[in-house]
Amino acid sequence: MNELLLGIASAFWLGLLTAISPCPLATNIAAVSYVGQRVGSPKSVLSAGILYALGRMLTYVVLGALLVSSLLSAPGLSHVLQKYMNIAIGPILILVGMILVELVEIKTRGTSFGGKFQSRVHNSALSGSLLLGVVFALSFCPVSAALFFGSLLPLSLKLQSGILLPASYGVATGVPVLLFTCLLALGAKGVSAAYDKLVIAEKRLRLATGII
Repeated sequence: MNELLLGIASAFWLGLLTAISPCPLATNIAAVSYVGQRVGSPKSVLSAGILYALGRMLTYVVLGALLVSSLLSAPGLSHVLQKYMNIAIGPILILVGMILVELVEIKTRGTSFGGKFQSRVHNSALSGSLLLGVVFALSFCPVSAALFFGSLLPLSLKLQSGILLPASYGVATGVPVLLFTCLLALGAKGVSAAYDKLVIAEKRLRLATGII
C-alpha cells in the first residue's frame, strides 16, 4: 500500500513537471488564450479552460491505461515485465534524468498537428476546447515524452496500476492550465508575471528531479 501511494504521488509530480515544462506550458497558455478570445465573458473563459484541461487529463488517463493494460494482458510479455522491470527501471530512469538535466539532448522536428487543428476549431469556441486539449496532449515534446513514456509508464507497469497512476498524472497536468485560466478570467495582467515565475521554477524543479 505504501509503495502504491508513493507511486501515485510520484505520478502526480511527473504530471505537474510535464505541465510546467516549456513546450507544454507555452502550448497550454496559447490554447487557453486563444479559446478565451473566442468566447467573451470570464465565465465562458473559465469554462473553456476547464474543458481544455479536462481534454488533456482524459487523454493521458486513457493513453496510460491502454498502454499498461495491453502490455500486462499479454501473458508472456507480462511475465517478462514482472521478472525484469525492477532491473530495467533503473537504467530507464537514469536516462530520463540525463534528459531532464540536459546531459542528453533529443532533437525533434515536432508536429504541426496541433496548429492545424487549432485553426479548425476557430469557430467552435467551447465545444472545441475539449478536443483541443486532447490534440495538444498527444503532441509530445522530448521532455514530456521522457516523463510519460520513460517514467510514468515503467512505474505503472512495475506497480501494475493502469488507472490510478495515469489518472494522478493526468490530473496534475491540468493544475497549471486551470491556474492560468483563472488568471485569464480575472484579467490578463497577472499572466505574464505568473508565466515568468513558472519558467524559473520549472528549470530548478526539472534539474532537481533529474538529479534525484
